Amino acid sequence: MNSLKTPFTLFVLLLSMSIAAAAQPESPAVARLKALIEVVNSHDRQSATQFIKENYATAFLNIPVDQHLNFLFRAWDQSRGYDFHSIQDVTADSATALVKNRLTGEWEAVAVRIEAGAPHKISGIGSRPPKPPAQSSPVKKLTDAEIAGEIDSYVRKLADADVFSGTVLIANGDKVIFKKAYGTANKDFNAPNTIDTKFNLGSMNKMFTSVAIAQLVERGKLSFDDPLSKFLPEFPNKQAAEKIRIKHLLTHTAGLGSYFNKKFIEASRARFRTVDDMMQLADEKDVAFEPGSKWAYSNTGMLVLGKVIEKASGQNYFDYIRENIYKPAGMTNSDSYDLDRVNRNLAVGYDKEFTDKGVTFRNNIFSHVIRGGPAGGGYSTVEDLLNFSLALRSNKLLGADYAKLVTSPKPELNSPRYGYGFILEDGGSIAGHGGGFEGISSNLDMFLETGYTAVVMSNYGGASFPVFQKIRALINAGKDMKTASR
Repeated sequence: MNSLKTPFTLFVLLLSMSIAAAAQPESPAVARLKALIEVVNSHDRQSATQFIKENYATAFLNIPVDQHLNFLFRAWDQSRGYDFHSIQDVTADSATALVKNRLTGEWEAVAVRIEAGAPHKISGIGSRPPKPPAQSSPVKKLTDAEIAGEIDSYVRKLADADVFSGTVLIANGDKVIFKKAYGTANKDFNAPNTIDTKFNLGSMNKMFTSVAIAQLVERGKLSFDDPLSKFLPEFPNKQAAEKIRIKHLLTHTAGLGSYFNKKFIEASRARFRTVDDMMQLADEKDVAFEPGSKWAYSNTGMLVLGKVIEKASGQNYFDYIRENIYKPAGMTNSDSYDLDRVNRNLAVGYDKEFTDKGVTFRNNIFSHVIRGGPAGGGYSTVEDLLNFSLALRSNKLLGADYAKLVTSPKPELNSPRYGYGFILEDGGSIAGHGGGFEGISSNLDMFLETGYTAVVMSNYGGASFPVFQKIRALINAGKDMKTASR
C-alpha cells in the first residue's frame, strides 16, 4: 500500500528526526573539547587548575600543571577568548572545533584527543588548519596595496595586545610592498625594534647549511649519495655512518636525534662555540630507524652536515657560510654571534609567564646557545632574508637545477614535505623554513609560483605563527576562485 505524505506529515517527520538528533548524547571528545573552550574563555586560574586536575589523563599530567596553565592562558592571551562556531571533525578519540579568535577575528581550529577507555580524559590538545564556513561570494585576488594594508591592520592588533613583537616584510619579486617593525628589542631599556634589528633565526640556519652542501655537490667536492663515513670516519656509530647518506641528513631521514641533550643542558653554554665543540654532544650510538625509511626532525643531522662542510671545503664552517652564502647574497647583517660579546642591535628573546601574580616576561639569555651553528641559532634581519630568497631564486647561490632540487619534496626518501633543508607547504608551492625556541619565532616563505617572499621575525616565542599564516592567506586569496565560485 502506498503511503501518502502531506506537508503536515513531512513536517512532523522532520521535527521528530531533529528531536531524535538533538537527544543523541555528545561524544566524550566533543564534551571535553567544549569544556576546554569554556575554561580558556573563563581566564580564571582557579577554574583552569581544577579543570586540568579533573579532566587531564594521568600520562598528560606528567607535564607539570604550571606548564598546562601557561598553555591555556597563552591561548587566551593570543585570542582574548574563542567564539564557538561548530564541531568539524569527530573520531572515537578526538574532536576538532571551529572557533573565531576574538582578538583578530580569524578562524581557528582547536582539537583534543582523549583516552579510549572511560572516563575518556584528555590526553592531548592542539590546533589544526581551520576549515572556515563556505563564502557566499568568491574570494578575489588582492592587490599588493591591499595585502600591505590588511597585514598592517592585523599585526597592529597583535602588537597593541602585546602578543607580537618583531618585524614583518613582504616583497613581490624584488619590490618590497610592506615592511614594518613592532614592539621592543630590549625591555630592560625599552629599546624599540627597527627594520634592521637582528633576530635569532632558530632553525632557519638549516637552509644556509643545506645550500652550502648543494654548492659543494655542484662544485664536485661531494655527492648527495656519499656515505657519512667518507667524511666522518670517527662518527660514534660507525655502522650507521656507512648507511647514512648526505641526502638522509638533508631530509631528516637519517634516524638521528638532537644534540640538545642532557649533556648540553648540564654543561656551560660557553663550551660550545665551534662545530667541533658542538660535535662533542653528538654522541648518538644508535639510530632510531633505517636511514631513508622514516622522517624525524633532527638537529644532530644538520650539525653533522656542518662538519661535512668543513671536511669537504677545507674551511671553517662559519667562514664558508660568510663567504659563500652571506656575501654573494648581500646579507650584511647576518652571522652567528658570540652572545657574551658586544653585538649591536640584537633583539633579546622573551616568553610570557602566567602566574597567580599576573603576567611576567622571562628572557632567554640563559636558556639558549652562546653561539649558533649549522642547525640553528644565528641572527639575521628581514631584509637580509629577502636578499637570501632573491639570491637563491636568481641563481647567485646555486645553478637553477640545484636551486630547484633543494626546494623540491623528496617522497622517495619518505620526506614529502621537506626538501634539502627547506620546509615545503601548500603542495610544494611555498618553500622556506621557520625557527622556534624560547623567545624565538621566525619564518621565511618563498612563494615559488608567484614570486612573493614573506619574512616574519619575532622575539616572542610562538608569535610569528599567526602572522605568516595570515600572510599566506592574503597572498593566496583568489588562488582557487574557480573552485570557490562553483
